[in-house]
Parts: sequence; C-alpha cells; structure tokens
Amino acid sequence: MIKQLSWKVGGQQGEGIDSTGEIFSTALNRLGYYLYGYRHFSSRIKGGHSNTKIRISTRPIRAVSDDLDILVAFDQETIDLNAHELHADGVVLADSKFNPVLPEGIQARLFSIPFTRIAQDVGLAQMKNMVAVGASSALMGLPLEAFQSVIEGRFARKGEQVVEKNMQAIREGADRIRQKCGGPMEALLLEESDRKKRLYMIGNDAIALGAIAAGARLMAAYPITPSSEIMEYLIKRLPDFGGTVVQTEDEIAAISMVIGANFGGVRALTASAGPGLSLMTEAIGLSGMTETPAVIVDTQRGGPSTGLPTKQEQSDINAMIYGTHGEIPKIVIAPSTVEECFYDTIQAFNLADRYQCPVILLSDLALSLGKQTVEPLDYDRIQIDRGELVTDSEELKELENSELFKRYELTEEGISPRVLPGVKNGLHHVTGVEHDETGRPSELALNRKKMMEKRLRKLSQGIEFQDPVHIHAKHTQPDLLIVGINSTRGVIQEGMERLEKNGVKVNHLHIRQLLPFPTDQVKPLMEQAKKVVVVENNATGQLANLVKLHVGMGEKISHILKYDGNPFLPSEIYNQCKEMLVHGHV
Repeated sequence: MIKQLSWKVGGQQGEGIDSTGEIFSTALNRLGYYLYGYRHFSSRIKGGHSNTKIRISTRPIRAVSDDLDILVAFDQETIDLNAHELHADGVVLADSKFNPVLPEGIQARLFSIPFTRIAQDVGLAQMKNMVAVGASSALMGLPLEAFQSVIEGRFARKGEQVVEKNMQAIREGADRIRQKCGGPMEALLLEESDRKKRLYMIGNDAIALGAIAAGARLMAAYPITPSSEIMEYLIKRLPDFGGTVVQTEDEIAAISMVIGANFGGVRALTASAGPGLSLMTEAIGLSGMTETPAVIVDTQRGGPSTGLPTKQEQSDINAMIYGTHGEIPKIVIAPSTVEECFYDTIQAFNLADRYQCPVILLSDLALSLGKQTVEPLDYDRIQIDRGELVTDSEELKELENSELFKRYELTEEGISPRVLPGVKNGLHHVTGVEHDETGRPSELALNRKKMMEKRLRKLSQGIEFQDPVHIHAKHTQPDLLIVGINSTRGVIQEGMERLEKNGVKVNHLHIRQLLPFPTDQVKPLMEQAKKVVVVENNATGQLANLVKLHVGMGEKISHILKYDGNPFLPSEIYNQCKEMLVHGHV
C-alpha cells in the first residue's frame, strides 16, 4: 500500500472539470486524508484546456506532486498535455468517445471507458464526470458510500432522484473498472488514514472567514481573478453578522468606500489583484495621509497589464511596497499557508487600527485558489485590538470656542488618538493635503517636516506582527539557506528534505512581513549560511532584491526564478539547488 497518490482530471473548460475534482477530493477529505489541489484553467468562461490536480496523502502536504498516478481524460488534448507527468505504473482513464491513444514513449496503462455512453444510459450525458469518479474510486479501492454525503450536499436541492442518478453513475463507473481489472490496482491502494475531521478550503475562503472573525462588516470590491472568491464567500456569510458586500463600479470606488467606512468606525476591506491594486494606489496614499485604517488584499497573478489572469506569479512585491506616490507608513504582510491566511487577516485589521495606516495582505494565485487540508482553526487565538480609538466623549476635553480636536496630535510614537464622527468634543478636519494637528490644511515648512516625521515614526521601531518570518532551521552552519514567500513554502520544504537525504545541510526561511522588513530576524540566518537561494515566481528577483536592500550579503545570494505561469514543483527546487551546488554557483 502507498502513503500518497496524485490524481488529475482534465478536459474542456465548462464541462464539469472543477466539480469532478471537488466531489472526488471532498470525499477523500471526509475519509481523513490530507489533500492539496491546484486548478489549471483558462482566462475564459467556456472552452480551452482545464485540469485539476489533487495530491492525496496520509501525512500533511503543502505542494503539488512532481508526477501523476491517475489521469482522467475527457478529451485527447488532456492526454497529450499531461501524460508526461505519469510514471511507469500510472493509469489513464479516458472516455471511449474520442478514441484515446497514449503519446509515443508513455509507459502508463490506458483504460478506455465509455464515460459519456454510461452517463446517457443512466439518464444524462453530463454525469460522465460521476462515472469517472466511480472508476477512479474503484481503481483505488475507495468505499463508494464515501460519496453519498458529498452528492447529497451538492444535489439535494434538485431532488432525491438527481442524487440517486449521480450515485448510480458513480456505481456504474466503478463496476466497469472492476470488470476490466478485476478489482482495485494494488499499486494504487492508499494506506488507511487517521479518519480525523479536518477543514478543506482555499486561501481566499480563509481570508474571508478571517475578515468576519476580525469584526469586518463591509467589503467593497470589484470582481477579478483570483480574488473573487473572497467576495463571493462574504456575500453569502457577512449578512449573517450584520454586514454587507458592495460590488462597486471599479477598484477606485472600492478602496474609497473602504476608507470611508473605516473613518466611520466600521472595519472594512477590499480585495483585488494586480490590475485593481494599480488603480487603488492614489487612494492608498489617502489612507496613509489621513491616518485612516484600511485592509487591502492583493491576490497576485501573472502580469503586467491583463497578463495571465488565471496563472501563478509573485510579481507585485515591488508594487505593494513602493506603489504609492509620496511617502506614507504602510504595512505589507504575506501569509504562506491557508491557516495563516485566516490568522493573518485578523492581524491585518488589528495592525491597521493600531498603526492607523493601510495594511496590504499579499497572497498569490496558488495560495488563494489552491484547495488544501487545514487543521481545525483555534478561535481562542482571536484578539481584537482597535488601537487608539476613543469612543467615549468623557475621555476628551471639552473644546472651547472654535477649537478643534487634535486628531493628528504629535506624539512620541507617532500614533494619535482617533475619534469617530459624532463623538462629542472630537470635531476635527480631514483632508488629503498636508495639515496640522487638527487637520487644517497647512503648507508651512516646519509643520510639513513635523507631520511627515510623525507619520513615519509609527513603523520606525517595527510592528507587533506575530511570526514575521517562518523559520525551519536545524543547522547552525548550513550549506544552504532557501528563502521564499507565499505559496512556495511547501515546495521548498519538500525540496529541502530531498537535499538533506543527499547530505546537504539546508535551512529554510519564509518571509511573512515585507514592510517593515524584519532585518533583525533575517540577518542572523543569512550570516550563518554559506550560501542563500531565493525562490520566487517572477523574472527579476524582487524578493531577493528586497533582501539585498535590507540585509546586504549580495555575494551570497542566488536565484531560482519561475515566471511561466505555473507554480514550482518540489523536483525543481531540488534539481536546481543540486545543480548549483555541483557547479559551485552557490
């Protein structure tokens, strides 16, 4: 029996590829297996090749696998594009409808199954994906009853007959495989799981849930891949907590509405991707100048311009740090797991309130849309911090004549008392131009200097962000330190484990706080390492350049870059690090 298995389903976008993967993996999740899924889809509604790859394991995993055990194909293109991932004992389950053939040199076994005809006999051709699920399950020896609750949850609203027809299609697919192979294939039998219940979710859902837990009651956003699921989740759930979601006419309106809501005391957020964040940059400056909290989620995708809307990239790092004209205090944090997406979103709201500035939560497509197993969330960890927010007028001194409240009072730490509109004795002026302590416009040179320094003092001593770096370092003097960000954490970990088996001493550092940069935590680990390799999905080494800027040691640093729209595989980390070591590049 095996400890892990990789399964992929592919076909034309719009013919149920996503739902096939969703139903198959959800059942495995309920059986207690660990899962990691990644969707490859086109930038259109219908048509174009699409696939979903699911990795199934008896132990925690955070990356797609290098190879493939089972490929379910609804067209020949799926076989042609993906068969190279199959290892010698792999299996292709293909619809007989298109007369499938394996490309030359592929050693896997091909089972041609009449998915479409079986589905038509059951009652509906669209149920061919359920036939494929049944066939896959029979190959792996999975209990078909595991799919009953999944099918009921998905189709119960359509009636009992629809549920039964789908289950019949699954049974028919399983029976056909049993007829062909006599039962499960021994090479595809998974070891028993621990049967524990765990969550199975994408990063975007975790961000949305984190926003609710943080007390957010408004989301203003414009739909854009790969952030839209945050909006969709909150449309369903936020009204249950007295909140609402507004689909604005564009991203400029979205960030402006978020700033307005926060000014009024309501925790609010927006979420977008690179093109949307480009439109928001002026208003992000308004948040910084008026010292109004704002939480902004950037789910990175391929750029520039429209770029690769549905593909992986990490090329917004520079834009998120330097994108605003002028100079403002700004915080940029980057979760690296789905669990961190939840907890970091809560921290983002606390940081925005505490430091009265914009906070950008930086994700990427693989983290935002990759579905994976998540341990039960610990709600006892949630703490709400509204910072220097004054809601009781008794705490404010009574204003005399035309005196205004010093909303932007010069303080040692740069953070001033903040009041909500309508609080007695809290009257002040708010403007995007330079202003004095009461908010009145002022262009005096001395005032400008004092106010600029006041704002920048907020972050000058660092911020109270939990775990600004994730460290896996068991060596005091490693041969190699691998550095990454966002979704590369899992593949780096696996590449590291393979290098260790080859006798290479490897440490791993994952940067989760980009601004202010955690130099004090990063520098010691870099000093200990003989060489440093920075892994990132972009063409110019943005993360590596950020490390060089704040830590130095450029002579130690090498790159592993990937910018073809696909996430890293563990083998790529292992092979490229190994090659660098052999040839002395690191």
